[in-house]
Amino acid sequence: MDPLQKSRIGKTSLYVPRLGLGGAGLAGLYKPADESESKSTIRAALNKGAAYCDTAPLYGYGQSERFYGSVLKDYDRDSFVISTKVGKVVGSSDGARTGPTLPPETTLSKKAGMPAGITMSFDFSRDGVLRSIEDSLERLQLDRVDICLIHDPDAYPAGPEAGYRLAVTEVYPTLAELRSQGVIKAVGAGMNQCEMLTRFAHDVEMDCFLLAGRYTLIDHSAVSELLPVCQEKGISIILGGPFNSGILASDLKSGAKFNYRDASEEILNKARRVKAVCERFRVPMKAAALQYVFRHPSVATTVPGARMPEEFEENFQLMQYPIPEQLWESMKEEELIP
Repeated sequence: MDPLQKSRIGKTSLYVPRLGLGGAGLAGLYKPADESESKSTIRAALNKGAAYCDTAPLYGYGQSERFYGSVLKDYDRDSFVISTKVGKVVGSSDGARTGPTLPPETTLSKKAGMPAGITMSFDFSRDGVLRSIEDSLERLQLDRVDICLIHDPDAYPAGPEAGYRLAVTEVYPTLAELRSQGVIKAVGAGMNQCEMLTRFAHDVEMDCFLLAGRYTLIDHSAVSELLPVCQEKGISIILGGPFNSGILASDLKSGAKFNYRDASEEILNKARRVKAVCERFRVPMKAAALQYVFRHPSVATTVPGARMPEEFEENFQLMQYPIPEQLWESMKEEELIP
């Protein structure tokens, strides 16, 4: 499989490579990020041609966007595609909207919690969306972003229904207006579940969804409803978390992460069965995990979160690893995949 093969985002003029770069790990998911390594990883992806970058204000509380911005300014703007998110706004206790620039030694990991002086809040108002984009552009040092995604409306403090209602009545119309003006090229939503994305697909004109971890070797939640409606309506899937928070890239021992927490023994056993099939065909499980997601035509790209250049290079090589069709047939026979 060619990791640089281009796929169209929805019905837009945007094309992205099959392999992109996720921005959460770059700024400290689970453990602190090394700024120099993060920036080197971004350069490695861009120089290789995997020039689709995903980020969000939430990732590192602004640091992911800052890291991207310090690198992207050295590249031709038309040579890459970048997506960011709206709805979660980063600020600081002194009132600065974009948040302080944190020192390199600051722990940004999910486990450690929010650093002192940082505020993070939902703002699904029209003004909040416009401010969020403005702040992101400042951190990214860009004059435009290509894709804007509504971030986790299912986690809205007043509840999922309130989040969905505001997303449809406030956030989406604002983004759709910007799309019609050519300010952004694609509109979507990003979250870790399928049900609300399926509702979006039916209710508004979305170009793409960033779906994290719900269409993988061990989680097929998207297969029954979301993927069929996306295929019907021409909505592209940006597949986040192809390793399901790390378990499909791990040694499958206790403590391996699944869905951002320690995997249960049931999930570990399922992953071990998947690995056993891979081993029979002498295929690394990580290669199978990266390539499996493209078995559905709605998946345009995947954005694993490499932390260092070596991790990105490994993903790039594994995307090209030859996988016989018999491997997938064996997984079907063992009812490991649909």
